[in-house]
Amino acid sequence: MALAPFHLAIPVYDLTTARHFYGEVFGCIEGRSSEHWVDFDFFGHQLVIHQAPKMAYQEAAHSNPVDGHDVPVPHFGVVLGWEDWQVLAARLKAKDTSFVIEPCIRFAGLAGEQATLFLLDPCGNALEFKAFKDIRQMFAK
Repeated sequence: MALAPFHLAIPVYDLTTARHFYGEVFGCIEGRSSEHWVDFDFFGHQLVIHQAPKMAYQEAAHSNPVDGHDVPVPHFGVVLGWEDWQVLAARLKAKDTSFVIEPCIRFAGLAGEQATLFLLDPCGNALEFKAFKDIRQMFAK
């Protein structure tokens, strides 16, 4: 079965700043919009940012320990190809991005070895971008 694009709508309390972040920092192509929301082509998926009041998780993120890092919860993101992840990590570093978890390799040499990075958008939504050394091990135990 071929993967279908996901649709995700997230709250942002500053639509203008979030629009700039997803459009300029990530280079996402903007789709339809109104004065309260904006659609983006988010690596082939539909991400919609909606103007909304600040949510509790956007003020104080919760985290869980994973492989020696405090992973923010909730978070969302995309699994990229290994080379695409490297290009994105370099792009974000070149833009002086502040990372929650710097680009790194997790579970090195083990099943499920992956490159990962975490950052927050300007409204406190946590994002993770990862790539698997061997995509067939994405669900490896």
